[in-house]
Amino acid sequence: MGELFYSGRHIRVESFPNGVKKLIFSRPDIRNAFHAEMISEITTALNNLTTISDILNMRLLILEGEGKVFSAGADLNYMKEQSKNTQEQNLQDARHLGNMFFQLASFPTPVVCAVKGAAIGGGLGLTTCADFVLCEENTIFCTSEVLLGLIPAVISPYIIRKVGLAQASFFMLSGSKMNAQDAFNFKLANRITTESNFNTELDNVAKQFLCAGPYAARKTKELILNCAPLPQPALFEYCAAQIAAVRSGEEAQQGLNSFFSKKEVSW
Repeated sequence: MGELFYSGRHIRVESFPNGVKKLIFSRPDIRNAFHAEMISEITTALNNLTTISDILNMRLLILEGEGKVFSAGADLNYMKEQSKNTQEQNLQDARHLGNMFFQLASFPTPVVCAVKGAAIGGGLGLTTCADFVLCEENTIFCTSEVLLGLIPAVISPYIIRKVGLAQASFFMLSGSKMNAQDAFNFKLANRITTESNFNTELDNVAKQFLCAGPYAARKTKELILNCAPLPQPALFEYCAAQIAAVRSGEEAQQGLNSFFSKKEVSW
């Protein structure tokens, strides 16, 4: 366990030697699914880390989840409540979520996601904002929104940017689950390891990134972000508006209600 850098109710950031920081999701009881407060905490933590002036104190960011699951994406109870809100309230919520992903994708140092158990929906979105994804061999990846009558709106630019349209279309449109090998083949994961070797492999990955000069690593990250640009404001707003409109619609209402009642949806 590292030295505490930042703590919220649902996440914490720990500092380790050589400028390594870990952002840890701490809602293991609900598989590290996020809601409005957790989204705000993650965004605040990322902003705090970005403002560290000494580059030797911020060289690598690692994301991981407490417990057996990296992140199951959006908390469905939270999503169900959001579906009752007005479209304008849903739009504001989607903007906050989109800003969190943008902050992570534009982070100035290398970002590594250490993924165990599952990366679902927004959890998968987090991995597509990272520079490197290490996953345990039994991990499941999916964007299951369409199965609930929802859409993977705010994460879609990052998924397509990461793996390309041909790869992204299938699992975004079908909601199909992928195992670790599938994720590797789809270029969602960079390396697969066993549960027993996970921490050792994560240390090895960190050491590889720390071989780079701190300034050179930051300038290379800047280069990558310019060569493969992140969503521009118009696209950012479009994606937020799309999920806001769909979330309060009849199909999404049915999908969420069916999920909680364990009944089949009409489609």
